[in-house]
Amino acid sequence: MTLDPLRPNSLADQAAQRLRAEIADGTWAVGDKLPGETTLAKTLGVGRSTVREAVRALAAAGLVRARQGAGVFVTATMPHEDWPTRLRQSAITEIYEVRAMLEVEAAQLAAQRRTPEDIAALDAALELRRRAADGTDAEFVDADISLHVAIVVAAHNSLLTGLFEEFLPALRRGLTDLLELTALRSGDASHGDESHAALVDAVRRGDARSAGAVLRAELAETLARLQAV
Repeated sequence: MTLDPLRPNSLADQAAQRLRAEIADGTWAVGDKLPGETTLAKTLGVGRSTVREAVRALAAAGLVRARQGAGVFVTATMPHEDWPTRLRQSAITEIYEVRAMLEVEAAQLAAQRRTPEDIAALDAALELRRRAADGTDAEFVDADISLHVAIVVAAHNSLLTGLFEEFLPALRRGLTDLLELTALRSGDASHGDESHAALVDAVRRGDARSAGAVLRAELAETLARLQAV
């Protein structure tokens, strides 16, 4: 591929796109050093400041890395994806497997750290889930997720809460689809009420082992249903 001069329109973006194409087609392989700013600026027909901005964009995408005193080197041929994008593109079963790892631990921590306010929030969330049994599948899923969020919040780990919140849009879509495809609530509008009540009770009693076991079993059952769809 031969680099042609760029049009004076969104020069930094165009320069970044052109350099990405060069990296993607193998002109510069992983480990190769990019030409210097002056050479790139002359070849692309832009100023050195534009080249610097384009290289910063490539670095943000994980394609290149600057080494002090040595230059800029190619580190990947494809840009990395941000976490929300990765989640949107992941299979719901993969998301559920990771969710189980996070949430089972959260339930055990919640049993150890819950406060009276947390217990009140869990009771309210459980009651909301029961009332939502008379609503649509989407309303029931929202109420179910709210209870699980209350469990994670009761673990009192802000990083864990933040990670779990990243999963919520994908979880909501997956669970809504599951209910629609399997008609789980056709014979039991409040599907899973017993296990959710047991989970709240275990947290209330401070029984971390039971809280983790109940939630692990519930999530494993849901994952099995997702895998069967």
